[in-house]
Amino acid sequence: MTDDSEYTSDEMMTVAASRALRDGAVCFVGIGLPSTAANLARRTHAENLVLIYESGTIGAKPDRLPLSIGDGVLADTAVSVVGVPEIFNYWLQPGRIDVGFLGAAQLDRFGNINTTVIGGDYRNPGVRLPGAGGAPEIAASCREVVVVVRQTARAFVDRVDFVTSFGFGSGPGEREKLGLTGAGPQLVITDLGVLRPDPRTCELVLVQLHPGVEVETVRERTGWDLKLADDLGRTEPPTDRELAVLRALKH
Repeated sequence: MTDDSEYTSDEMMTVAASRALRDGAVCFVGIGLPSTAANLARRTHAENLVLIYESGTIGAKPDRLPLSIGDGVLADTAVSVVGVPEIFNYWLQPGRIDVGFLGAAQLDRFGNINTTVIGGDYRNPGVRLPGAGGAPEIAASCREVVVVVRQTARAFVDRVDFVTSFGFGSGPGEREKLGLTGAGPQLVITDLGVLRPDPRTCELVLVQLHPGVEVETVRERTGWDLKLADDLGRTEPPTDRELAVLRALKH
């Protein structure tokens, strides 16, 4: 194992996210932190992880991190390249994808994601973000969703300014009312710890702290009264191999 001082909080977050992926799973990957974590998993414990990117690449095995969903390295290393409509109509919407890996600009207590606008209204926001892409469909139809996001009070809000990707709405039963087939966000992995939805209320609960992080720090960076799991655990630090593979990916 590594010493706590030998890795960054971002590296801990990425390693924790990679560990959430099982070998053989089919994973719909977003660019950025989700892509880094998924490619790390494929190079460590999940050799048979199938990566699908929104551009239509199935089974991509990039030898470096792609810069965008249109990066040629994805098509060059994919088992198959299909049209975007096929990715969504055949793979995603019928529930053939096990895990959707998403990021967020804002996330609320019920796992709703905002990547559209912050502040003001839709036509005149304080900040206009990149938007939805395929994230709403991923959040709706993947068997489960994992969110990877840095935790700040600005990002972790009581209620998102705009619901780009539906989590649990405002509580139990709302996904079912909308006919959403996926289970929704089952893990939120941050640079401070890991959260899961409470099975009764659907509210995100802190279940795990990363090494060296205290509960008070997590609460300070959360915009709601964060609840803790009764059996609050600690994340295992990254191994030397995980760090070596992760750092090689970035260079």
